[in-house]
Amino acid sequence: MDATGFKALKVIDADTHVIEPADLWTSRLSAKKWGNLIPHVKWDPVIGEEQWYVGDKPIYPVGLPAMAGFDDYAPLHPIRMADIPGDQIDPALRLKKMDEYGVHAAILYPNVGVFAAADYLGMSVDQQFAVDCTKAYNDFLVDFSSTDRSRYIPVMTLPFWDLDETRKEIDRAAALGHKGIVMTQQPDNFGLPPLDHKHWDPLWAQAQDLGLPVNFHIGSGKITNYGLPENGEHAGYAWTTTMNFQGNVRTIAGLIFSGICHRFPRLNFVSVESGIGWIPALLEAMDWQFMNSGVRRDHPDWDLPSEYFKRQIYGCFWFEKESAKAAIEILGPDNFLYETDYPHPTSMSPGPASVAQNPLDFMVESLGGFPDETIAKLVHDNAARIYNL
Repeated sequence: MDATGFKALKVIDADTHVIEPADLWTSRLSAKKWGNLIPHVKWDPVIGEEQWYVGDKPIYPVGLPAMAGFDDYAPLHPIRMADIPGDQIDPALRLKKMDEYGVHAAILYPNVGVFAAADYLGMSVDQQFAVDCTKAYNDFLVDFSSTDRSRYIPVMTLPFWDLDETRKEIDRAAALGHKGIVMTQQPDNFGLPPLDHKHWDPLWAQAQDLGLPVNFHIGSGKITNYGLPENGEHAGYAWTTTMNFQGNVRTIAGLIFSGICHRFPRLNFVSVESGIGWIPALLEAMDWQFMNSGVRRDHPDWDLPSEYFKRQIYGCFWFEKESAKAAIEILGPDNFLYETDYPHPTSMSPGPASVAQNPLDFMVESLGGFPDETIAKLVHDNAARIYNL
């Protein structure tokens, strides 16, 4: 299939990120009520760049996720909001970039709300503040998506530390047009029950009833940095991001071995920004251990792990070539989605200091040899089904 064929399929990019504008929270939350706590952007003289702040605490550099087309290597990044290209912030300009990349529609994920979640959610301050911040972000994403609702697909964040508030926000955000849920991989990092605890069953039940897929983005728990400073910041960053890609190995295993997939058979789960080349090996290991450890002595009605995966779990890939091809050939195309990770450091966003290909060129080169039906599932049909588009 050539570039024209891919464009005709209306490619759905299963993982992109919105660079939050500086006034996202200050324009939506009451200054009288919350004052300086409201997330805001200001210059940090200690590190010499602009950061997001909650109160007087810096939580996240503004330019860290804004790397598409940047002229130096990660972890270096733009140091001011003004240095970030407009097509990473302005929704109308972003549509033109999507056209250039051969992407029709994009699933929209946060940055601050995922990678600085512990601080952004304000787990140690007034919980209503955290609820208000979460609602404000979800409202912003609906406003952003209103530029073209056929091409922008919002997925909600949750006040997951409070299940009553979570259930209210799921109903509210779904009514506004959100098509999925972003959930942390490791709620135990926030002093909450682990993901496999039945504490979370009301969330799974509600998501299943509403047909909302639950998305686990890497880095949504505690991020471990690898490498000693003397090894160099670029080597350490490459090591850390490589290990982060594997963060959802634990998540997928937990969803299956805890019985979540068994109890909620109509609920879809998506492993985001984690690749797919490793998935066949994981499923083979899980099936082997399931049989070798006699799991059916405890659960005689359970299926093999690989069967649960094929029924309701999905993985996303972007830069992988041979490993992704192997996974698709081994397992078939029904459980995989294509993403670009725009505009992150590891995204398919060509630039002076990036080895990334233009996404359209990548799709033609890496996927073009598959049968048309397989390609359609990978770049459009699977995502359209999962997100009810």
